[in-house]
Amino acid sequence: MSTYVNRLGEDAPRTGEPPAGTAVAVWSLDTTLDVVGGHRVDAALSLLDAGERERAGRLLRAGDRHRYLASHVGLRVLLGGYLGLAPQEVVLVREDCPCCDGPHGRPAVAGGAVQFSLSHSDDLAYLAFAAVPVGVDVEAVPSAAAVADVLHALHPAETAELSALPAQERPQALARLWSRKEAYFKGTGTGLALGLAEPYVGSGPAPSPVPGWHLTDLPAPAAYAAALALRA
Repeated sequence: MSTYVNRLGEDAPRTGEPPAGTAVAVWSLDTTLDVVGGHRVDAALSLLDAGERERAGRLLRAGDRHRYLASHVGLRVLLGGYLGLAPQEVVLVREDCPCCDGPHGRPAVAGGAVQFSLSHSDDLAYLAFAAVPVGVDVEAVPSAAAVADVLHALHPAETAELSALPAQERPQALARLWSRKEAYFKGTGTGLALGLAEPYVGSGPAPSPVPGWHLTDLPAPAAYAAALALRA
């Protein structure tokens, strides 16, 4: 499974054909950009659907709203490229939740021609596209206080691993671990509904195998960690 990360910038991207088989296309995006994929972020509302506009309107801070709009413009530009559609023509839906069958599962494209996942942290977004369910996550390295807050909610072996590290190494290790878990949760569509303990993904240099999924770390800038989960 390729771990190369493309960069989406101001210019329209060259997406090529939609990923097939076990291929994955991963893109990163600086969400402070004023122009994303050839579209101005301050004019993005015309590209979004009613749900996206409503969520953007709930964000009171201008910076948060800009980052949300930039990431969703990026998502629509890339999906449009893979599907041969204008960004505003992409129809987004929600799959049924695997936990309760409610209509709040994984976001998806109507018709399911391409599977996708979107994650953002601070000023950075990652987007992944595949032919099978996929999850991507990017995490800024947390504070020591954040490590302490979640330490005992993890798998017991992960708690032990982090506790055994020198204090200054724990935030980076937690960022690695957290991005792996979130990528898996996004791929399955469960989110945090079932807690943080399972599955065990480990905090070491490489993720632990997860049955039914390919889990891999992605290249990320300093002070971030990122991971990808692809259904096997």
